[in-house]
Amino acid sequence: MRIKICGITNLEDALCAIKNGADALGFVFYEKSPRYITPKKALEIVKQLPPFVEKVGLFVNSTCFEINSTCKKAHMSLAQIHFEAEDVLFEGLEYPYLKVTRATSKEDIEQYSDEYRIVDAFVESYGGEGKRVDMSWFEDVDCSKIILAGGLNAQNIEELKHFNFYGFDLSSGVEKEKGKKDCKKIEEFMQKVLI
Repeated sequence: MRIKICGITNLEDALCAIKNGADALGFVFYEKSPRYITPKKALEIVKQLPPFVEKVGLFVNSTCFEINSTCKKAHMSLAQIHFEAEDVLFEGLEYPYLKVTRATSKEDIEQYSDEYRIVDAFVESYGGEGKRVDMSWFEDVDCSKIILAGGLNAQNIEELKHFNFYGFDLSSGVEKEKGKKDCKKIEEFMQKVLI
C-alpha cells in the first residue's frame, strides 16, 4: 500500500509524513489553491528530505513547458496532471507523470484503466475539499492500478482496504486547516493503513 500526503507547504509537515511512513509528498503548483507553494519554497523543503521519497508536483491547466520547468526548478520526481490534456502534452513531458480522473460516474473510474492513475471526486476547485467518490462504483473493478483520493481519513480507511487500491492520496483528511497538516492525524491514518 502506497501513501501520498498532498498539499505540503512546510518542512515540519513533510518530515512528519515521512516519519510516519508516507511514500510520497505532494506539492501543489496551482496558484488558486490554498495549498499553493512556489517552486522555490518547494525546493527548500525537498533539499532537506531524506532519500527514497517521491516528490510529486500537482499541476492544473498548465502547459508542457510550465510543468517541465517547475519540476526541474523544484526537483520533483513525478508530475500529477490534474486536468484533461491532449496527448501532445504528455508526449512532451520530461518527467514521469500520473493522470488524474475527476470522477462523476462509475464509467469515469475506468478511464486510463491500463495505467496507474489517481481517481478523485469531481470538485470545481480540483481537489482538497474532502469529497469522496461513490465507493459502490469500485465493486467488481480491478483497483490494483488506482490511487484513491478524496475524503480519506483515519475514520474511514478500514472500510476501503478490501478494494486493494494501489495507494491512497490524501490532504484535507490530515489537516488542522488548509495548508497545515496535523501530525497526530497523519500518525493515526498511517497506523490504520499499515495494520
